[in-house]
Formats: sequence, C-alpha cells, structure tokens
Amino acid sequence: MKAAYIEETGPPEVIQFGEVAEPVVGPTQVLVDVTRVSVNPIDTYIRNGANFWELPRPFVVGCDLAGRVSEVGSSVTRFRVGDRVWGSNQGLLGRQGTFAERAAVDESWLYPSPDGVPDEDLAAIALVGITAHIGLFKCAGLTPGETVIVNGGSGSVGSTVVQMAKAVGARVIATAGGAEHCEQTRQYGADVAVDYRADDATEQLRAAVDGGAAVYWETVREPDFDRILGLLADGGRIVLMAGRDARPPFPVGPFYVKGCSLHGFAMFKEAPQTQRRSAEDIARWLESGRLKAHIGQRMELHEAAAAHRLQEDNTLRKAGTLCGKIVLRVQD
Repeated sequence: MKAAYIEETGPPEVIQFGEVAEPVVGPTQVLVDVTRVSVNPIDTYIRNGANFWELPRPFVVGCDLAGRVSEVGSSVTRFRVGDRVWGSNQGLLGRQGTFAERAAVDESWLYPSPDGVPDEDLAAIALVGITAHIGLFKCAGLTPGETVIVNGGSGSVGSTVVQMAKAVGARVIATAGGAEHCEQTRQYGADVAVDYRADDATEQLRAAVDGGAAVYWETVREPDFDRILGLLADGGRIVLMAGRDARPPFPVGPFYVKGCSLHGFAMFKEAPQTQRRSAEDIARWLESGRLKAHIGQRMELHEAAAAHRLQEDNTLRKAGTLCGKIVLRVQD
C-alpha cells in the first residue's frame, strides 16, 4: 500500500512516499481504509526526533484519520465492516501512524462518524478537538456563564476552544494577530476579539473581562504569567497546551493569593475512556453545526513532506502563511 513514512528522523525531506507492507490486524484492532488525514505540530516533532519512545521502521507519520472499516479483529465489539470512523492517537507511544491507504487501529481509539459530516472535517478536528475538550472541561471545569480568555483564538486549537466554550454557554474573549484573524474568531463565536499586536491589548482585555476571567487558555510557548494573573478572577484556572522547553518566570505570590490553579496536560496520555467522552461531544456538536473544523490547506498524501514543512514554518518560524489545519486526501 502507499504511505508517507520515514526510515530515520530529521527534517521534512526525510519523509518518503511509496510502498510499505500492509498492516496486520490484531484481535482488538480495526483496519481502516483511510480517506483523509491531517497534520499536527506533534507530528513534526516526532519526525524530527523529539520523542521518548522507539519508532518502528519504517515509521508511517501522522496522528489523525478518517475513513471506513474494512476488517475487524476477533475481539472487536464496537465496529463492523463498512462503518465510517474517525480518530487520533496514532503515531504515538510506538504505534504506527495514519498517513497510509490503510491503518490498523485499536478500537479504543476510534469513534463512529456522525451522519453528514465529511471525512476531511473529522480528520481536521480529531487531535485539536479532543485537546480542546479535555483542557476546557476535564482540566478547567468550565461551566455555563463563565468568562474564558483564549490567547490565540484563530489557530487550530484556539478556534476549537472558542467554539466549544460557546457551545456550553460561556462568554469568550479571544486574541488574534490582525484584523482579519480577529474577525475569524468572531465568526467562530468570540464575544470580544482583541488584536494582540495592539499596544493596549492588555488594557483592552482587562476592560473586557470586567473583574476577571474564570479561565485563561494559553497557546503560546512562553506565557507571561504576570499578565495572565492580572486578567484572572479569584479561583481562575490557567490551561497550558504548549511550551515543553519553556522556563518563564512565575509570580508565586499573586498566584496563591488569588487561589488560582494551573493545568498542563498531554492529550495522548489521557485514558481512552476520557478521550471517547470528548469525541462524543465533538461528534454531536459537529452534526448540529455548533462546531466546525478549521481547515487552512488541502493537499494530497504524496505532498506529506511539503505539508510538514508548511506546518513547521508556521509553528516554529511564525511565517503566518497558515491559519487552520492541513488536511491531506489519501483516497475517496
């Protein structure tokens, strides 16, 4: 079968496109005929060698997928041949990835595709959607009526956080870079959008929260905790989703005096049952139109190396040439 894979870690150019062996389905696995996949920053980190587990050789890149079941293992109970499915968590912890015509996936990491939702939307929302859901609800415990600040509300995860917070009745204040991206956050449901490039951005946020936000979602790698705590109400919760190597100053005094809490998490370490609960809400919101995938670029599977390069240019070098997820067509 055709796949995008690597034999060794390194820059995007190490990704090859060609024939690899067909996956063998284990007792609890499902064979998925993959139709769409998407690129995540973590995919590029693993390809570049920043992982803590041994990679199979060859290693098929990618975490997310959508497609249709073509075979089930002897112990599979949740799916049948012909079912449409979507999921994430592949290409991690030693598992093979998704950038291939077929993928063998444990049924615990797959979810039924909601009627009427295209595979490209499901592939695009998989990792970012589960990440946003776990951060907002399991970690931060967001409840209706609370105010959330999303720092970086036009990105893949940020725009999903904005939509999910609105779906449960929260008030959302988002930041974004420039008028166009601010308008995008409003289209996703933000009640207030602030250009973080503005000289008075912090003052605008302070005026918008009027007494402090309950939750602050941080997408940048080097958080300014003094600024964040100045925008939070007593008991505020901070959610971090980036910055593995970051070592920013931390204002311990204001943090504990306000009774705040800080939440960092790695989505792929969460239990399958936790992620399935997230997926159920995601599917329901997609089907009802309350949640929309944020697709910034569509490409073909054989363009996987170029897709990784585009992702890195924007994640690491802030090129500003991508707003949303990169989705690749595998087959129809």
